[in-house]
Amino acid sequence: MEPAPPEPQPPQQPRRRGRPRAEDLADRQNALLDAALEELLLNGYTGVTFQGLATRAGVSKETIYSWYGGVDGVFSALIERLADAGAERFQKALFSRGTGRDVLIQFAIGILTLLVSKESIAMNQAAMSSPDLSAVLQKSGRYRLGPLVEGYLRSLDSAGELAIPDPARSFGILYGLIIQDTQIGVLLGSKPPTDEEILARAISAVDDFLTLHATGNPSDL
Repeated sequence: MEPAPPEPQPPQQPRRRGRPRAEDLADRQNALLDAALEELLLNGYTGVTFQGLATRAGVSKETIYSWYGGVDGVFSALIERLADAGAERFQKALFSRGTGRDVLIQFAIGILTLLVSKESIAMNQAAMSSPDLSAVLQKSGRYRLGPLVEGYLRSLDSAGELAIPDPARSFGILYGLIIQDTQIGVLLGSKPPTDEEILARAISAVDDFLTLHATGNPSDL
């Protein structure tokens, strides 16, 4: 008995070409931002060009323009991406388990480490050459972290662990105690602090902050 012939298959439709999927587009844009950071670290802000970005990222200059409009648009997006990652990391630290002192010390370590990193220093140097980038950096930096920390400080006040009637003002005090002139020093050429120095600064800053905001009652902070 002869085998039955195979059933006819419907003709394959040609693959439609059109806009890339959202995840593919996001991957390509992230690759461009990675390339922009590499170019910035290698050449400095004034040495970054459309052609250099396009070559390193493997995209056309026209594509970069259509996505971001210009070099400053690319770096604005890079600042936002770094801010997103930092905010997520700090939010986890602020609402992790531990005493208030432990949580604030982890926050202090994180923000000091971020602000003296080569990526942060490079972005700040770029912002010094561009008023538009400076505005984006300010909006995405301290002023984005502020509400997160203020919310945590408010919870410590509500729990009676600290006396913080004005969380926004207290955040400014905490930020100043942590940062002092460290980032400015690194921007001007000083050697970044070591991990041990960052830890010591974080502990000192938080302990001073707790002393300033003590309730006068025994606390496990």
